[in-house]
Amino acid sequence: MSSVSKADRKAALDVASWFFNVVTSVGIIMVNKALMATYGFSFATTLTGLHFATTTLLTFLLRWLGYIQDSYLPLSDLLKFVLFANFSIVGMNVSLMWNSVGFYQIAKLSMIPVSCFLEVVFDKVRYSRDTKLSIVVVLLGVAVCTVTDVSVNVKGFVAAVIAVCSTALQQYYVHFLQRKHSLGSFDLLGHTAPVQAASLLLAGPFVDYWLTEKKVYAYNYTVISTFFIILSCTIAVGTNLSQFICIGRFTAVSFQVLGHMKTILVLILGFIFFGKEGLNLHVILGMVIAVAGMVWYGNASSKPGGKERRIYSTLSNKSQKQDELSDSNEIDEKV
Repeated sequence: MSSVSKADRKAALDVASWFFNVVTSVGIIMVNKALMATYGFSFATTLTGLHFATTTLLTFLLRWLGYIQDSYLPLSDLLKFVLFANFSIVGMNVSLMWNSVGFYQIAKLSMIPVSCFLEVVFDKVRYSRDTKLSIVVVLLGVAVCTVTDVSVNVKGFVAAVIAVCSTALQQYYVHFLQRKHSLGSFDLLGHTAPVQAASLLLAGPFVDYWLTEKKVYAYNYTVISTFFIILSCTIAVGTNLSQFICIGRFTAVSFQVLGHMKTILVLILGFIFFGKEGLNLHVILGMVIAVAGMVWYGNASSKPGGKERRIYSTLSNKSQKQDELSDSNEIDEKV
């Protein structure tokens, strides 16, 4: 009975974690879309710095309340994580500016195979055939409903490669650091958020000026635009925290695959709130294929052998051989 209740509790926490991440991620995308498209606040890097500054304030409060315990994260690991995370943020913004929307979406989709590669190489993860096929179905579905015009240039391609690799490494490192140093989501966020906030707030205005040729301090801050900035920062706290919780509970690949549900929801909400232009049969078909692939992935990866680390099977084989050896020794002693 206790094992059943424990499994039910884990399943409930898993669902709650995904729901928290989906709601906050979709919410911040819609708020930022309104902030940038309607009110002309195009300073994405500086805005991200404000997001992490707000998250830092929360971590200070949680530490004061005792929810974040004293923990240790080596400086080298912290700097590597912040480097990957900041390159991911800047790389994505540059990739969106230098590439067509279609190629930008293809670059985002390529994060899944890159994340798979990292898990196979570093964690010795093995995927079943059904798990691999379900990932392909998800990629196909999202591609059908998001990829339109595709044009490539050299500098855009380089920016996309940097963005994809750094994002995959950042998400892999979230899971890796939590496992390696026995850190909770709050603990890891408490280490990384202040450094990311400081670095992005320092570099953000210069990066944004390079990308937009506009100065963030010259922007016309109205009551409504300031409200949307504060709302964006508030939701971002939940987005940052939920990302660490989800990747910590699952893996970067699962986060990417099931995370494309957010892409589908953003498309649907965009059609509802910003007009139905672009909504056609092949977009709906792509959504259906992607959702079917996500359901298949969730089912296939949860089955025994669907997704497992080889090191565990190796260790079990070794223990089995040791048991057989000890049994044979006992027989020899009796003889």
